[in-house]
Formats: sequence, C-alpha cells, structure tokens
Amino acid sequence: MKKFYSSTGDDGYTGLLGEGRVPKYDLRIECVGTIDEATSALGLARSSCKSDKSTKIILEIQKDLYHMMAEVSATPENAEKFRWINQSRVLWLESITNEIGSSIEFPEGFILPGDSTSGAAFALARTIVRRAERMIARLNHQEFLQNEEIPRYLNRLSSLCFALELFENKAWGIEQVTLAEK
Repeated sequence: MKKFYSSTGDDGYTGLLGEGRVPKYDLRIECVGTIDEATSALGLARSSCKSDKSTKIILEIQKDLYHMMAEVSATPENAEKFRWINQSRVLWLESITNEIGSSIEFPEGFILPGDSTSGAAFALARTIVRRAERMIARLNHQEFLQNEEIPRYLNRLSSLCFALELFENKAWGIEQVTLAEK
C-alpha cells in the first residue's frame, strides 16, 4: 500500500529540489505553501464556475502555478531546470485579463465579495495570490529568486482574479455587484 506520509519532515526541515534541507519556515517554503494555497482557492473557484471559459483559464493557470512552485523550491543551481514562467506567460495573462475585462462593467467603488459562489472564490483566490506576490517580492529582494517574471505573473494573476470575479457574477446573472458603503 502506498503511504501518504514520508516522516522525513518530522524534524521541522524539508527538502528542496536539489541538495539540501531547510527549515519548514524558510521563506522559499512559505512562498511555495502560499502559491499552493492560491492554487487550491483557484480550484474552488473552478469547481463552481458558471462559465466554461473561466474553467479553462483557471485550469491552465493552476498548471502554471505548479511549475512556479517547482522553480521556487529548487536550489539556485537547479532553478533553471524548472523554469516555466516567462514573459510569454505574463503576456498571456494580460491578454486574458483584457479580453475578460472588455466583457464586464468595472464597478464604481470597492465591492464586497459574495454575490456568487464562484465570484467569492475568485475574491478569496485574489487575496491569497496577493499574499504570494508580497512574499515572492521579499524572496526576490533577498536575491533568492532568479526569475523576474514570477512577481509579474502573480501581479497580473491577482488582476485577472478580480476580473473573473466580476465575469462570474455576470455569468450567474448578477449585473449589479454589492458595493462597499462609505
């Protein structure tokens, strides 16, 4: 029977993709964990999407994020082997965001998540992606990150999550989003 645990992390350390182990609270591991959270939140959104278009977009993004996690968890000498996120992936996100954005109304103010299940899931994913972006920025500033496209990708992804929240609300027939009161 296949075991669902390895017991190798019981000492508070985990392995990198390459030689070496680091504490489980190492910034690289925190970044990978937060990207994994974002992937899960996007999975929740994908499972409740009304639009097939949203579902297909998110599935592709989830695959990108798995590649990103591999690169971030690799040792510096191995990171290039796992590089997937590049300028073309960032441009793809921009293109998709522009396409989705052209089909929805931009709200007049801050909105409150919850007008639809999938919209709320995208709002949750957006906040987790923003946290991942902040952590990746820290990793980048500490010179542990070699790929400048990763922070850009996460930045564009958070914008796309907002657009998808509005797009999904519209797909569910919600034309007027709930605005936050002053």
